[in-house]
Amino acid sequence: MIHQYKLNGYNIVLDVFSGSVHVVDDLGYEVIGLYEENTPEEIVKKLADKYPESEVRDCIEDVEELKAAGKLFTEDRFKPISFDFKKRSNVIKALCLHVAHTCNLNCSYCFASQGKYNGERAIMSFEVGKRALDFLVENSGKRRNLEVDFFGGEPLMNWQVVKDLVAYARSIEKEKNKNFRFTLTTNGVLVDDEVIDFANREMSNVVMSIDGRREVHDRFRVDYAGKGSYDNIIPKFQKFAAARGDRSYYVRGTYTHLNTDFTEDLFHLADLGFTELSMEPVVTAPDDPVALTEEDFPKLCEQYEILAKDMLRRKKDGKPITFYHYMIDLSHGPCIYKRISGCGSGTEYLAVTPWGDLYPCHQFVGDEKYKMGDIWQGVTNTELRDEFKLTNVYARPDCENCWAKLYCSGGCAANAYHATGDIRGVYEYGCRLFKKRMECAIMMQVAENMPASEE
Repeated sequence: MIHQYKLNGYNIVLDVFSGSVHVVDDLGYEVIGLYEENTPEEIVKKLADKYPESEVRDCIEDVEELKAAGKLFTEDRFKPISFDFKKRSNVIKALCLHVAHTCNLNCSYCFASQGKYNGERAIMSFEVGKRALDFLVENSGKRRNLEVDFFGGEPLMNWQVVKDLVAYARSIEKEKNKNFRFTLTTNGVLVDDEVIDFANREMSNVVMSIDGRREVHDRFRVDYAGKGSYDNIIPKFQKFAAARGDRSYYVRGTYTHLNTDFTEDLFHLADLGFTELSMEPVVTAPDDPVALTEEDFPKLCEQYEILAKDMLRRKKDGKPITFYHYMIDLSHGPCIYKRISGCGSGTEYLAVTPWGDLYPCHQFVGDEKYKMGDIWQGVTNTELRDEFKLTNVYARPDCENCWAKLYCSGGCAANAYHATGDIRGVYEYGCRLFKKRMECAIMMQVAENMPASEE
């Protein structure tokens, strides 16, 4: 399977199953497009009015050499092994700890219902959090590196417990031969110097929630009195990001139907000094006024192209920024196991509620159909766990002929469920956006490894 597209002056051909990326001239682009459905003589005849016969035949030979070398039109050698995933181990490597099912902001688009997850407000006790960490250690097998995300709601509303849990984890690392890597996700309202200092010592990553320009951010990210949070959080996050040094962080925003010009928000954040950026499309009911529409789609594709070209310019000028969705490594990317299986939700990765219940990930919390057990008894809904084991890219019929399937691993199970009612479905709108992002990301890799093109 191949995928061909033109972007930013490049003719790009992706060979899906080898991962090879080819940048070709116009003749090569046309020959490759005709190759599978036509004989050499038919290709020569179809291109006779545009190219000399000798050049066409030479190009056909080049394509045949690439095919013989396993770099074009390669067969899918992964499908036969994909359903061995039912035999995958039950080792757990990561937990999302919902330390606070409450929030000091009242964002109307919040998938977590303002942090309550359609339930009651609650905070996690130290005892529940400690047991969750013990559960992770007990179920992590020989894996040494363990990931723990402090999540909410707003986790800083339970900050002392966060600090106490980090201290407990550090106290058992040597004995248990484990290394805990913590992530904190925060809306910034309660960030202060003490939070910054502690997080910069202990958190491997920090996720800062900002939607962009003041008018965009304050449209939804308001407190319970209806006051926007932009002026409060921006100076705090600027200080936080600057103090991170070489430690990871990223600013994460959400764009909606009301700001389809979301590159302006990203550029605004870059101008404020943030270099590690993410901007996610809203996922909500189709009749929601902020839901993305079919009419929005061409504009969004244009925005992703604008972003990619501007990132190339910024890098050339010595002022690079990183966009989460454009982070791909064509030479040393994820192993095929990860490319097929995805994030590991419901198997390697679980979410823990304030009272210790287990769910496949944070986006399933509150849906009782997806309760998997608890941190005392472990995963008792093994049938559900086995269903998630098989939720890989080859389990989704809609992905069968998709060129991007080994980049997205079939997409997010939660988004698929909320869009189709089936974790093995496909969130079609999000899928199309993902493919556009991948085209841009691959083009950027091409541009950084080739002479500048004429736009």
